[in-house]
Amino acid sequence: MARVVAVEEVAALGVEGAERNAARFNELAGSLPSAECWSAVTRDVLSPADPFPLHSLFYHAVFADWDDSQGPPPAWTPSPEVLERANITSVMNERGFGSYREFHEWSAAEREQFWEMIIGKLGIRFGRKPACAGDLSDPETPRWLEYAELNIADSCFHAEKDAPAVVHQEEGAPISSMTYGELETLSNRVANGLIEKDYHPGDAIACYLPMTVESVAIYIGIVRAGCVVVSIADSFAPDEVEKRLRIADARGIFTQDVVLRAGKSLPLYDKAVEAGAPPAVVLPASDAVAVELRDCDVEWDMFLSEKERFHAVIRRPDDYTNVLFSSGTTGDPKAIPWTQTTPIKCAADGWLHHDIHPGDVVCWPTSLGWMMGPWLIYAGLINRATIALYAGTPVSAEFTAFVQDARVTMLGVVPGLVRAWKERGLTAGKDWSRIRAFSSTGECSNTEDYLYLMSAAGYRPVIEYCGGTEIGGGYITGTVVQPASPATFSTQALGLDFVLLDEDGNETDNGEVFLVPPSIGLSNELINQDHHEVYFQDTPAGPEGETLRRHGDQIERLGGGYYRAHGRTDDTMNIGGIKVSSAEIERVLGAMPGVRETAAIGVSPGEEGPLMLVVYTVLEEGTELSADDLREGMQGEIRKHLNPLFHVHDVVIAPSLPRTASNKVMHRLLRDRYGKDET
Repeated sequence: MARVVAVEEVAALGVEGAERNAARFNELAGSLPSAECWSAVTRDVLSPADPFPLHSLFYHAVFADWDDSQGPPPAWTPSPEVLERANITSVMNERGFGSYREFHEWSAAEREQFWEMIIGKLGIRFGRKPACAGDLSDPETPRWLEYAELNIADSCFHAEKDAPAVVHQEEGAPISSMTYGELETLSNRVANGLIEKDYHPGDAIACYLPMTVESVAIYIGIVRAGCVVVSIADSFAPDEVEKRLRIADARGIFTQDVVLRAGKSLPLYDKAVEAGAPPAVVLPASDAVAVELRDCDVEWDMFLSEKERFHAVIRRPDDYTNVLFSSGTTGDPKAIPWTQTTPIKCAADGWLHHDIHPGDVVCWPTSLGWMMGPWLIYAGLINRATIALYAGTPVSAEFTAFVQDARVTMLGVVPGLVRAWKERGLTAGKDWSRIRAFSSTGECSNTEDYLYLMSAAGYRPVIEYCGGTEIGGGYITGTVVQPASPATFSTQALGLDFVLLDEDGNETDNGEVFLVPPSIGLSNELINQDHHEVYFQDTPAGPEGETLRRHGDQIERLGGGYYRAHGRTDDTMNIGGIKVSSAEIERVLGAMPGVRETAAIGVSPGEEGPLMLVVYTVLEEGTELSADDLREGMQGEIRKHLNPLFHVHDVVIAPSLPRTASNKVMHRLLRDRYGKDET
């Protein structure tokens, strides 16, 4: 049962009507079990207009005596109306499953049947239908959709031509929209333009662009032409752009003259040129291209074909559609190819776990350089929803107003973004009542921040969603048919399973994640590394002798079948929602004058929440630099050579770095030591 709240506790928060609020809360607290009480409090007592400290006070009072063995305390429980409407419920009813757990167990045990069913539900279009869902005899290298022919871009246009495909807004401008028919026409003009410029199926073409309606059309047009998108985040410095262009052997690039943010003009085309980019198609940020182009480059309007019809180039299931990058522990990032089947995983997770329906409006501040950019395209369009794009900083009152005005129903976030909204009060006064679900990925989240997020929409679930570029989606997630507790996951993703193992390879409730393959979405190869060595070599067998696939996250199993994430077990971390290896940061910072060596780690301010970048530094003998001077200098080097979105939180000057017998830096020990006396 909940504890009684004193009037003085409420009054101390500066809440009007403290006596009334406390009395109504205590009436419910004294008559209902905790979970039912909280549902009633969020429905009848609290509103988004109330200060968040009141929400937090009531939440913790309701669950003061909660038994964690039954799972973490829920901040949202699905209503009968939500359960009846959910896509998962429709499948469970069709198949006769009595519970969600039963459905998941079937999806993991009968993967061929599961994916065959999902492909039908999504309406995936084929030039030639597959003989079966797949040959799964070798879980390390399964063959999905054998003998099929398709172009996955065709499946993005199920919706009526006059249905809105994209709603979008630029800073300081009104909201605009583009229909499915208009988007298909524009993507066809891109595909025809590529053919007219003598590009061929299989050619790699980079996208170094902000996430705009044009970039969505470009992405689809490249795929329709049978070419391969090379994803490069628009925040990357020239060094990182050059690596990705080189690794993917890009023959062309789409970019923009500049990026306009908060009244500033930031270079983009110039960075592409500095990176030695191949021939470029350059889009204008405003009315006209604002830079002088190389002779080999062409403006967007001059590139677009006049031909508005295009028959998508039919490909095999394992042909590439996209090369994305994920940090490993070497200087070069892993180059992960997405095939014609990977987008099926994106759309399936959107349909099942995010409960996306036709006509929904899906917003996720992202870019094509991060897997959530392509994910958003496929999860939105294949499910006949509308994608909502805001071309500006999401840490602004204008963005939170855009969420309201675009009538967003599913909003994706990263934890750092939520914290900024909370600290700056950016959701105050916004009507987010149309939101039916949030989703969060990229880094570990924080209970209080996510309770705030749920409260901003009058309590809607946060679908925690964790996976990777090499998965094409998530391996652990939430659903709208299970109670949602802030900063926790409620299930393994449907069609997948995993085990948690300790350092000795034994099952544990808090350990490293090993996936149990196969699944549509899981990569079968890497372009620049040995796929077997990265994911399978020296992995232990599963509890039933299964082949296991290494992933690297640390997950804790909680009561009631729930889970909590604890970051990476290797030396890779998520900073600001972007995965980066310690080695990449150390390579840049180790070259600074006066610095002998560095060790970069990600630390959380508490037991949970997003990671902050901390750099342990050993100085050259005779060098006198303060930690503040180093932090300023390191920030400049990271901005120049890596990514300006990576912020150095702290620098610790140390006499030496702890190492193993084989001379490897012990990053985990530094993470454990940070903030304690024994640094």
